[in-house]
Amino acid sequence: MATTQPAQGETPELPGDLGAIRTILAADRTLMAWIRTSLSMLSFGFTIYKFLQSLADNAQITRTDSPQHVGMFLAAAGTGAMLLGTASYWITLRDVARVEPFKLGRSVLLVAFVMSVAGLFLFTAIATRLV
Repeated sequence: MATTQPAQGETPELPGDLGAIRTILAADRTLMAWIRTSLSMLSFGFTIYKFLQSLADNAQITRTDSPQHVGMFLAAAGTGAMLLGTASYWITLRDVARVEPFKLGRSVLLVAFVMSVAGLFLFTAIATRLV
């Protein structure tokens, strides 16, 4: 992987050390796994919420508040997983940057931010029965 040398006083995209680059790429892959896990929890939460809500609307289950509780739990778990994964990722990047400075802005962080916002929106929508 060839990297161009940054201009004087400019922070490079990636460190020059191959070990540090591998650590960053491993952290990227780990955060992407957290994103997939979070997305699964959020989508299962929404799907189960809508399925149980349809059963409650047809009087096939007695507790009409259980769909909301299940959906909110899975939405909170998915959002929490995304926040924990992002925090772990950020700590890893910060530790590598202490050894050799590089730009901390990575595209996978943007995806993690979008997923966190989506999780908060889904939790709020289920809590207020917006969906």
